[in-house]
Amino acid sequence: MDAIKMFDRTKPYNNLPLLPPKEDIIDKDILLEWGLASRNLAELNKNLYRLPNPAMLINTLTLQEAKSSSEIENIFTTEDELYKAVSDSLKEENASPNTKEVLRYREALWAGYNNIQDKKEVSLTTILQVYQKVKNTTQELRSPQSQVVIRRGNSDLRAGEIIYIPPRGETILKELINNFIKYLADNKEYNTDPLLKMAIAHYQFEAIHPFSDGNGRTGRIINLLYLVNQNLLSQPVLYLSKYIIENKDDYYFKLGAVTQRGEWKPWLLYMMKAVQDTALYTNHLIDEIVLQMDATLEYGKEKLKWYNKEINEALFMQPYIKPKLLGDILERSSRTTLSKYMQELTKLGILSPKQDGKEVYYLNNDLIRILEG
Repeated sequence: MDAIKMFDRTKPYNNLPLLPPKEDIIDKDILLEWGLASRNLAELNKNLYRLPNPAMLINTLTLQEAKSSSEIENIFTTEDELYKAVSDSLKEENASPNTKEVLRYREALWAGYNNIQDKKEVSLTTILQVYQKVKNTTQELRSPQSQVVIRRGNSDLRAGEIIYIPPRGETILKELINNFIKYLADNKEYNTDPLLKMAIAHYQFEAIHPFSDGNGRTGRIINLLYLVNQNLLSQPVLYLSKYIIENKDDYYFKLGAVTQRGEWKPWLLYMMKAVQDTALYTNHLIDEIVLQMDATLEYGKEKLKWYNKEINEALFMQPYIKPKLLGDILERSSRTTLSKYMQELTKLGILSPKQDGKEVYYLNNDLIRILEG
C-alpha cells in the first residue's frame, strides 16, 4: 500500500526508496528460479574456456546483443550493414545513424569491461563512461532542470500518456545514484547474492533514469559488467537483450509493477528466467561455434598448406572478412597473394564473396548461420 500511496505518475518520483528494498522480498519461488539461473550461468562461464580465444565470442555475440538492445529502444539496423561496418573501419565511419548507435553499444561494453578490469569495481566513472560511449556525448548525470518524462509509444493505446516521471533534483539524483553504486559495491552491508542483486539494481537504475537518454542500453551493459566484476562471468557475453526483446511487454509491465505497487516478486522471477534462458542459449552458441571451428580447421588444413589455427580463429572473429585480415596474420601484403588465398577459401566453401559496389566482402556463412539461427 505504501508504494501505491507514494507513486503518482504525473509527478517526479522523488520518493523512490533507497536500496535495499525494505521488505524481505526473497521467497522460496524466487530461490528456486535463482538456483536454476545460477547453475546455468556457472555452466556458461565454464563453457567459455572451451573457446581458444574467449574474446572472439565478445566480438561476435556483442554484435547481436548490441543490435537487440538497440531494438528494444526502437533503433533498427540490418545484420548486413552491421557486419560490413564491423569488418571495415571506413564503412563504420560511413554507416547509417542507426548502425552507428548499435556499434557504439559494443564500444561502450568494451570500454566498461576494460574499466572494471582496471578498477575492480562498478563505479560512477564506469557508468558515465558507458553512457557517454552509448550516446557519443560528454554529458554526465541528468541536470535538475531537465524535464524528462516517459510516455506511451505511438503504437500503444493512449499514445503519449505519461507513464512515469523519474526523480528530479540535483541532490535527490546524486543521493540515489550514490546509493545504487554502494549497494553494488558493498557485499558486507548488502549481502544479497550477486545475481539477485543485479536484478534488484537493474530496476533501481531504470527507475532513477540518471541520464536524459540511453538509460536502457546503459543499464543492460551495467548488468553484464557487474556479473563480471562479481566473478560470475569471465567475459560479458550474457545475451540478455534477446530475452528482453522477445518478452518486451512483460519487461516493462513488471518494471512498472515494482514502482506502482511494490511488486518485486514478478520482476525477480522474470529476471531469473531471463538469465536461465539466456545462459542456455549462449551455451548452445558456444557449442555450435566450437564444433564448427574444429570442423573448418580440419578441412582447411587438409586442403590448404598455408591454413592454420590462427587463420581459422580469425575467420570466426566476425561474420564478414576482408582480405587484409588474413594479410595481417600471415604478414603478407601482396594483393595478388591475398586474392589467391581468398579464392581458395571461396572454392572450398569456407567463405563466399559478396560484392558491395567496388568492395568485396567474404562471408563466413557458417558463423552467420549460427548467430542468426
